[in-house]
Amino acid sequence: MNIADNIADLQGLGPKSAAQLAQIGISTIEDIMKTDAYEIYARLKKHVPNTSLNMLYAIMGAQENIHWLSIAKNRKMEILMRLDDIAHKEINRKKTRTA
Repeated sequence: MNIADNIADLQGLGPKSAAQLAQIGISTIEDIMKTDAYEIYARLKKHVPNTSLNMLYAIMGAQENIHWLSIAKNRKMEILMRLDDIAHKEINRKKTRTA
């Protein structure tokens, strides 16, 4: 990976993305690298209105030093299936709590 000083220097992320990530406590390169991309995306969806799927692609791209469009093109189906699985687990967990 290229040496970067801050999140905005990572592949596919910039100042706007860095500011959004800071809102959920992701403020260093170490934070973004050690946190699961899906977890980051879920937290963003809760706290930052209109977070798009492109942000998940960008987070994954930054973690892997790959352009986000490459992630979107080559792994879109895998990512959508994982998001669907996560959503189903959340629904089942909520059902279990109310039962």
